[in-house]
Amino acid sequence: MTRIFAILWLMASAVAAWADSLQTSLGPVTATRMLGGLDTPWAIGLLPDGSFLVTERDGDLLLARDGRAQPVRGVPGVAARGQGGLLDVTVARDFETSREIFLTFSKPQPGGAGTALAVARLSNDGRRLTNLRVIFEAIPGGSGGRHFGSRVVEAADGTLFVTLGDRGDRPGAQDLTTHMGTVVRVNRDGSVPADNPFVGQAGARPEIWSYGHRNPQGADIDARGRLWVSEHGAKGGDEVNLVKPGANYGWPVISYGTHYSGDKIGEGTSKPGMEQPRLYWDPSIAPSGLMVYSGEMFPEWRGDIFVGSLKFDYIARLAGNPLREVEQIKGPQTERVRDIVQAPDGAIWFISVGQGAVYRFARSS
Repeated sequence: MTRIFAILWLMASAVAAWADSLQTSLGPVTATRMLGGLDTPWAIGLLPDGSFLVTERDGDLLLARDGRAQPVRGVPGVAARGQGGLLDVTVARDFETSREIFLTFSKPQPGGAGTALAVARLSNDGRRLTNLRVIFEAIPGGSGGRHFGSRVVEAADGTLFVTLGDRGDRPGAQDLTTHMGTVVRVNRDGSVPADNPFVGQAGARPEIWSYGHRNPQGADIDARGRLWVSEHGAKGGDEVNLVKPGANYGWPVISYGTHYSGDKIGEGTSKPGMEQPRLYWDPSIAPSGLMVYSGEMFPEWRGDIFVGSLKFDYIARLAGNPLREVEQIKGPQTERVRDIVQAPDGAIWFISVGQGAVYRFARSS
């Protein structure tokens, strides 16, 4: 079906909110499909009135309400090729007064594209974005179509963290003169916080918070204000990292994976001055969205980390010290889990790319 027809279908059809169950360590939970018929969905943003936003990688932003979805106009133009396109959406903490949202996307640039961060206001009827401003743009971009990152999360102080992949330029992740393979931190207007770790260091990009990352596609902040990211390794070596300011996470000098050719990566699995992952997977699970749970619905899981697997079609629950994978939540609904978020009521929402759908799971009544 054509893209125009698909959007009209989403607008005109009441998406069946049918429910099934998923087996978990707490027993069965109810998994409800909240929206279907999506084309490569990438991220969910839950709004205070119970509606929600969904990005589709080809460049469409949809607002879903009462089982129906409508396109939102005014989205920035994207370089929709390879892994690039319209990527993350995050609803501002003060949305009820500001009506602002944050978007990450692959922005067309001379000779290619780079990951960018924009902020815009959602109209009261949810039909358009206004006052859209690009407040950060990764420099340099690249001509390839891979490793854009990219999640955006808002810290308690209002600063924004954005995860950036190495864009296939492996050495760039160790080069502080570029944004490749970094986590950056900016203020809401795009200015640089004065306490960023590389402010004032000659040649370094002042937005950089941490570096040595390969392709971080999941991020969240825990109850203690700490930033966690999940990132793709090569062949093996997918990681979960606790991100510290100024820290070097090693790519491509150290890794627990190998190149797809089977060749060794860099110098081994450790090196002084480079951080170790809090958890790594071998074989790779292709981790995407990451969420640190803090809700009321599943108090047994508070503080646990949930990560979606694109490769093995499950939601990983991580817990303990040292951190380990303690559970795999798996069913037909978890086909290529791209994003995972916590709702205000403590329910867990996730995107299944394979199903082209958004699901909510909650305690069975």
